[in-house]
Amino acid sequence: MKRLFLASIIALSSAGAFAQNAPGMKDAFKDKFYIGGALNTWMIDQRIHSALNSVEKHFNSIVAENCMKCEELQPVEGQFNFKWADQFVDYGEANNMFIIGHCLVWHSQCPAWMFEGKYRVPMTKELLIKRMRDHIHTVVGRYKGRVKGWDVVNEAIEDDGSFRKSQYYNIIGEEFIELAFKFAHEADPDAELYYNDYSTHKPAKREAIVRLVKNLKAKGCRIDAVGMQSHVAFDTPLDEYEKSIEAFAATGVKVQVTELDLSVLPWPQQGMGAAIEQNFEYRQQIDPYRDGLPEDVAQKQADFYCKLFEIYLRHAADMKRVTFWGVLDSESWKNNWPVEGRVDYPLAFYGNGKEKPFVEQIMRMADPNILPAKAPAKKTKKKK
Repeated sequence: MKRLFLASIIALSSAGAFAQNAPGMKDAFKDKFYIGGALNTWMIDQRIHSALNSVEKHFNSIVAENCMKCEELQPVEGQFNFKWADQFVDYGEANNMFIIGHCLVWHSQCPAWMFEGKYRVPMTKELLIKRMRDHIHTVVGRYKGRVKGWDVVNEAIEDDGSFRKSQYYNIIGEEFIELAFKFAHEADPDAELYYNDYSTHKPAKREAIVRLVKNLKAKGCRIDAVGMQSHVAFDTPLDEYEKSIEAFAATGVKVQVTELDLSVLPWPQQGMGAAIEQNFEYRQQIDPYRDGLPEDVAQKQADFYCKLFEIYLRHAADMKRVTFWGVLDSESWKNNWPVEGRVDYPLAFYGNGKEKPFVEQIMRMADPNILPAKAPAKKTKKKK
């Protein structure tokens, strides 16, 4: 198995890189759906120029990776910090992008005060509803007309199809989802509103999300799309994945691929925990590509991404956007989850900002004429 070391990766990717003024993914897919990425604060602060070059060349939609989550915007009740969110929206507008806000209601990355009583008064359903309304109205209202779509509720359903027993659910009940959508619509009647979740290829979860969408519509809520997070792996069953696209579209909403990445690393054994750091041999097994990505694994990843985009193109009429969860491999959250410090390669761009070969492949799938025809390979004379 031939290994590509970092220097080789940089050389190969630079040699095959597109010129900055050449067409990008957004051009190839312009008549199909938006192509986007999640931006972290380093990018928003313009400190990773290779990432921004990739964003501006290839994407026409962006989503905030973390800076619009509740704990970032309102760490203390009534005290909002919009510094990074404002810069994110300003950047998107300056580059004429379809801007997505992520996310308004989520059980994770939510400050503890949201679920605590005040002045020795126990937490009540009424108080949490008020806090949820105030947060949504303030955030959505601030960006009214600028942020075009919102992930309103994130990850409210378990893989078995039951409602997640989050604090929102335990205190308010399943009504919290309906209320969140209504509050967001009140704050900006023109903004698109989405439900977003992971493992959406699993049949029980798929059926539960379909029921949720139909229920929200029956109650008069605006819901424009279902977001399929799509943190996929090589063993993700693409037949079930495609069935979910079809099932969600059948409810009358659009489908969005919202957090796309493809890990090339093996999943750690259950129960290893902190022992991973103390077991050198096992650490090597679950973090095998620290010196570079082997050619056969890179090809396997490219083939899988092409299969995904074949599905997206088949259902282009029902797709709103495809958003990678990040830009550069080196900045991806997958380098630290579920094991801290691993080296993964889940995205469309190497750490130096150069496109992986599959980027050209999917562009040609979307529009065969988008790039110049490839020069035929030179024939080498056989030695006598």
